[in-house]
Amino acid sequence: MSFCLDTYLQQSDDYEVLLARAGFKECAKIIKDRATEVLYINPGDKILGARIIGVPPIPVGINKDKGTIILSYTKPCHGTAAIELPVDEEEIENIRKIAIK
Repeated sequence: MSFCLDTYLQQSDDYEVLLARAGFKECAKIIKDRATEVLYINPGDKILGARIIGVPPIPVGINKDKGTIILSYTKPCHGTAAIELPVDEEEIENIRKIAIK
């Protein structure tokens, strides 16, 4: 069974919206300011089962001590948001594997 980020955001309270209804630049700035490590991915790469869209390169923040990632998530009719959500170590490693070198 794959993870659905959209369903997770609808059914869980275990995440934080850091910025809502914003643009890609604003979300990228929040990610860079709030994360202890920032990796970059290409548009269309999957994180937690969702294809991430945005202006390349797309930053993904990692806070390993907290066990969270920060990413921009665009939902049609709702705009782009920067969200921080808990993930396991395996997902952090998956992000590292797809990161732009």
